[in-house]
Amino acid sequence: MALARWRTDFSRWEKTPGSPVCEVDLDVDRMLRARLEGLLPDAGWLSEETVDSPERLSQSRVWVVDPIDGTRDYIRGREGWAVSIALVEDGRATIGVLDAPARRERWSATAGQGAQRNGMPLHAGNRTILDGARVPTDALPKIDRHLTMVHKPNSIALRMAMVAADEADLVATLRWGNEWDIAAAAVIAAEAGAAVTDAVGAPLRYNKPNPTAFGVMVAAPGIHAAAVDWLAPRAQAILSA
Repeated sequence: MALARWRTDFSRWEKTPGSPVCEVDLDVDRMLRARLEGLLPDAGWLSEETVDSPERLSQSRVWVVDPIDGTRDYIRGREGWAVSIALVEDGRATIGVLDAPARRERWSATAGQGAQRNGMPLHAGNRTILDGARVPTDALPKIDRHLTMVHKPNSIALRMAMVAADEADLVATLRWGNEWDIAAAAVIAAEAGAAVTDAVGAPLRYNKPNPTAFGVMVAAPGIHAAAVDWLAPRAQAILSA
């Protein structure tokens, strides 16, 4: 559905300044909810494009969905967007799917069973030195110039998946973000052997009353601790502000 309308004329607007949305987001959201609730009628629902309901907090299984992650790239006709779907069970993401049809990619993972892209197993890299680590970004501040820039899709989920595929070594954000942005990709990265935490190194949990986390850190396991230490002063400054 999303691919068929990509690079066509559709309505788009801003939910809040700097947060774009389009009618395709809403159409895909409705379709996914109907299909996924048909698979698991007892599961709750948490999506970027659906008004949140506290009912999900009483349900042990919850679908966590971003119907189009990377809407800015979608609107601009670029390929860096994906449909992101995770199943959360008792606060832990156990299934993750990223469908990126413009890139002809489908990523998937199930807890304990590994991760795949287009059916091929994924394995995070074995880098052990932070200097030179590949980071998908448009620019690096002076303090981070010891890192190496690689191509950055708009979708945070696809950037996280790049670590799973050994196409990047580190993805880190230092802001409060939403569960639907990261849940599916976090399963994929973890099952590929990457280290996955929030920005200060704590485990990620889902289906919280306030469904946010302070940043995300996805890294080759050999540099995760060094990356957390490197970013710790900035993270603490933000949290204590």
